[in-house]
Amino acid sequence: MNISLLKDSFLTIIEPTNIMLVVLGLLVGIFLGALPGIGSSMAIVLALPFTYFLDVLPAIALLSTIYVGSAYGGSITAILFNTPGTPEAVATTFDGYPMSQQGKSKKALGLAISSSAFGGIFAVILMFSLASILSEVAFKIHASEYFALAILGMTVISALGTSNMVKAIISGLIGIFISTIGLDPLTATDRFTFNTLELMNGIDYIPIMIGAFALGEVFSQITNNSPQNLNTSSKLSQGMFKFKDFFVYKWTALKSATIGSLLGILPGTGGAIASFVSYGVAMKTDKNPEEFGKGKAEGVVAPETSNNAAAGVSMIPTLILGIPGSPTTAVILAALVLQGVQPGPQLMADQPILLYSIFLAMLFASVMTLVAGRAGVQVFTLLLKAPYSIIATFIIILSLLGAYATNNDLLNVWIMLLFGVVGYLMKIYHFSIASLILGIVLGPLMETSLRRHLLINNGDFLSLFHSPITVILLVISILIIVVPIIMDKRKAKSSNSN
Repeated sequence: MNISLLKDSFLTIIEPTNIMLVVLGLLVGIFLGALPGIGSSMAIVLALPFTYFLDVLPAIALLSTIYVGSAYGGSITAILFNTPGTPEAVATTFDGYPMSQQGKSKKALGLAISSSAFGGIFAVILMFSLASILSEVAFKIHASEYFALAILGMTVISALGTSNMVKAIISGLIGIFISTIGLDPLTATDRFTFNTLELMNGIDYIPIMIGAFALGEVFSQITNNSPQNLNTSSKLSQGMFKFKDFFVYKWTALKSATIGSLLGILPGTGGAIASFVSYGVAMKTDKNPEEFGKGKAEGVVAPETSNNAAAGVSMIPTLILGIPGSPTTAVILAALVLQGVQPGPQLMADQPILLYSIFLAMLFASVMTLVAGRAGVQVFTLLLKAPYSIIATFIIILSLLGAYATNNDLLNVWIMLLFGVVGYLMKIYHFSIASLILGIVLGPLMETSLRRHLLINNGDFLSLFHSPITVILLVISILIIVVPIIMDKRKAKSSNSN
């Protein structure tokens, strides 16, 4: 680690504007993460339009700290109302809500706060340690390997994004097709524009993300006629958990942070998977596994530490390799591109202060979680009683403003509304919105990497298999697609025979 570089990055991030945005991002992230149905992806999508007028570091500092805040915020409603604010907090309900019912709400929330901070700090330390190593390795990756890596990222997230792998693949292919609309990146030939000037530069991915994520969820809640009204009878009787008491569970936390980091660095895994795996490991290795699910403290520590560690570490493949580590970091990657910064191995060489400053922003946000989390407990018990109609109105207004602010064009508003309906239909028929978005974001990388490789090798497709790394990555991608399909067919046959 370069101490001089770290010092310069520290002096950059502590500038008043940057620190203010770090605090604001954390608070906004906690608030939006605690609102059921929003999640970290939608929280960042809603905040994205406000970064258009910021420089690159303040913009990404804001979005990355919203990510940190939302990773913790989901646990608030999970513990108090048995309603996880984010998918990452589902496992937290298993023991967090029983603790709340036993009058241990403040203890459970304190555990979540401490675990979130520990997981986030653990992740940032790993980010500083691995950034330079990964960037050196990434410089040696060829076009064919980037193509295979992008394929792997899409297939992993598609496999985890839906129970139907075929529908996930279709969603991803639609996203890739949308990314080809506009001018050809290599020949500048117009494609699928129908001689429409507005489509020459392609369809902007920001309105699509806002529509599919935010409006799709709102339409789904409204049409279900069962919006999530949050009422609670939880007793906040016990005193707030102290951070020093957290060390009683230090081995569970350390084990869960390690699991979360290992899973988080793999494209497509994310905090939700990490939280379930860590919860399972904690239960299996505990002396009294039968106590899990009945309000056991380790049942809160394990998932919260793990999902926050995974959230932080997922920024490594996003920034260093240019491959989103999760659907949420895909939005952050899109924001970087929007700011004129190309994520990838060159980022460490060209803008190391930017990279280290982002890491420091996430570190500060993780530490500040201890203060903000404690202060926000009582506030959330009041705010989250608001009816969903108010929350939905808030989301719709932000979505309309965000789509229009992309480039002050009403066409983007119509695109957002269209993909709001598309996102709603995808939810109904169980297609993967995450795969659609990743297809749009990763489509250009796949296309340019493949076509550059073919240009170098005179159009020989078999040359893709000359690289062992490419072969391994493509084989893994194929297995990820084929194995779930085979398993589903076997289950269908066994159920029919029974």
